[in-house]
Amino acid sequence: MGFRFTTLDLPEVVLIEPDTYPDPRGFFRETYRRSAFAGDPVDVDAVQVNCSRSGRGVLRGMHYQREPAGVGKLVSVLAGRVYDVAADVRPGSPTFGRWVSAELSAEDGRMLSVPRGFAHGFCALADDTVVMYVMTGEFSPEHDTGVRWDDPALAIDWPVTDPILSDKDRGLPFLKEIDAGVDVSDEAAEEARR
Repeated sequence: MGFRFTTLDLPEVVLIEPDTYPDPRGFFRETYRRSAFAGDPVDVDAVQVNCSRSGRGVLRGMHYQREPAGVGKLVSVLAGRVYDVAADVRPGSPTFGRWVSAELSAEDGRMLSVPRGFAHGFCALADDTVVMYVMTGEFSPEHDTGVRWDDPALAIDWPVTDPILSDKDRGLPFLKEIDAGVDVSDEAAEEARR
């Protein structure tokens, strides 16, 4: 059993393809082994695991946690399929504002490793899509933030034009606010929660 690791155009973001073993009963697939995910090109040490369920057209994102509580994510799909996106939101990074995407599905088992300092989001491409996030740190409400899904500075090529969004995601700040060092964690994030 093994995994194939492919770095994307942003080399910190890695697409992972696990071996799958089908038989007449279905299939078997290993989705995580600590020794395989330690070191280059990914380093995922599971601390918290979350799941979300979404209908077709739901867009969740673009989320991340500010330092010092930044977390990496290993994203996989347990049911359905998604258009998954990671964007570099590290001020001062040479790739600040660039993004990469991959389609992930329960059928193919592909996963995306999203490191600290990258915003993450996805659009569900099927009803009853279930996404699992293996996190490298615990959720920290005071560090929780994000960037607008439709920010023209990112210009993400989403597969939908009118997604189903939460009020929180609709009210996230723009990339220029992050780049300028604006602390959106208090006023803007509180406003987005209302």
